[in-house]
Amino acid sequence: MFTGIVAAVGKISSVEPLAGGDDAGVRLSIDAGGLALGDVALGDSIAINGACMTVVEKTDTRFCVDVSRESLNCTVGLDQMAQVNLEKALTLAERLGGHLVSGHVDGLGLVRKFEPVGESWELVIEAPQQLAKYLAFKGSIVVNGVSLTVNRVDDLGLAAADGCLCSINLIPHTIASTTLKNLHVGDRVNLEIDLIARYVERMLALSSSAR
Repeated sequence: MFTGIVAAVGKISSVEPLAGGDDAGVRLSIDAGGLALGDVALGDSIAINGACMTVVEKTDTRFCVDVSRESLNCTVGLDQMAQVNLEKALTLAERLGGHLVSGHVDGLGLVRKFEPVGESWELVIEAPQQLAKYLAFKGSIVVNGVSLTVNRVDDLGLAAADGCLCSINLIPHTIASTTLKNLHVGDRVNLEIDLIARYVERMLALSSSAR
């Protein structure tokens, strides 16, 4: 589990194909930046742009993860040398500064607007139909590993059947401390919806079917 509070911005320094042909994944070597790795062991989890990955190699300043082809197909930003948001797995001794995050990317969003508004920035993301129903005013969403608050939701069709536009305000600290400052209109982003919303939907569905 994670919180969506980015601990450091690192950089993918190499992308090496794994053995197995076209269906194989890649091994990423990541410069950890300001992320302290002294308490990280092989097999531990680190979220990379919101995707939970397992450490398979490490030094004091660098670590490696293997990313399956399935994960590559479901995410963006894990197949090229670029900056990435990093967060170590949550421990029970830490404050939950963001919200409960699983590190499982639910889908991809499309950046429709990214413009300064006063001292902050407005980020508008088009969320796909399968995720739109989980997004709500003042609810939580994870964008490339960053826990954010939804300021407005505009459905693109009846009952979000065609997806929705999700508006988010980014304060200067978030811009300075994450890779979100590098976004441009047309970019794809990793999205994870609120964990609690999934369980609420499941409970309501079972309740309805039992009537």
